[in-house]
Amino acid sequence: MKCPYCSFEESKVVDSRSADDGERIRRRRECLKCGKRFTTYEIIENIPLYVVKRDKSREVFDRNKLTAGILRACEKRPVSVEQVEEMVTDIELTAQNGFEREITAEQIGELVMERLKKVDEVSYVRFASVYRQFKDINTFMEELNKLLTEKK
Repeated sequence: MKCPYCSFEESKVVDSRSADDGERIRRRRECLKCGKRFTTYEIIENIPLYVVKRDKSREVFDRNKLTAGILRACEKRPVSVEQVEEMVTDIELTAQNGFEREITAEQIGELVMERLKKVDEVSYVRFASVYRQFKDINTFMEELNKLLTEKK
């Protein structure tokens, strides 16, 4: 860290404290050349995650949008808000840890369906019908048959 007084590039940390409810670390430093003290702050660099949509446009990942979609599929079903929050957190962590800076909407949809299938089959079918854009009753029945086959 460059000293603001003499521009020497080496200093030692004298004191470290958490600041802004743990969002930053405040460090008191002492220049090894001139001996003067100064303060620096260390923060986590947030790299936004982008969702690549079907039309190839990009938008920043929105946790609230994902939550709303899952809640819509789970409407009037025995799925708690806590279960939905767990799914959303798990999907968000998977997306941030498994991909660079971009994830496709299709990948998010698959992650949602994996989790919904384990929690509530009716919610899964509801979500799948919108996500997979079923064209007619036959494609809908194919998905239901897959689900029944997996249960056996």
